[in-house]
Amino acid sequence: MGAWHVYIVRCRDGTLYTGITTDIPRRMRAHDSGAASRYTRPRRPVRLVYCERSRGRAAAQKREARIKRLGREEKLLLIGTSRGRLPCAGGRDRGV
Repeated sequence: MGAWHVYIVRCRDGTLYTGITTDIPRRMRAHDSGAASRYTRPRRPVRLVYCERSRGRAAAQKREARIKRLGREEKLLLIGTSRGRLPCAGGRDRGV
């Protein structure tokens, strides 16, 4: 099984959705087809704006929960400070 990743997507309406996966490209296709999440289904298309590698599923779930507890401004700050580094898509290190 591949490495676990925590990711944030920006939905068409500007809202942010946080999730975990082992396959970012597959998960983005699932979001865009409406098969990934009830939340993102009516808010398509989505755009990957943040991604980070985790040590395993448990660590990814814990990080996802911590990110979900952040306020919108804190999430935007997380996304903004990691701009240009995206390890999960295209081999870069985090964020878009």
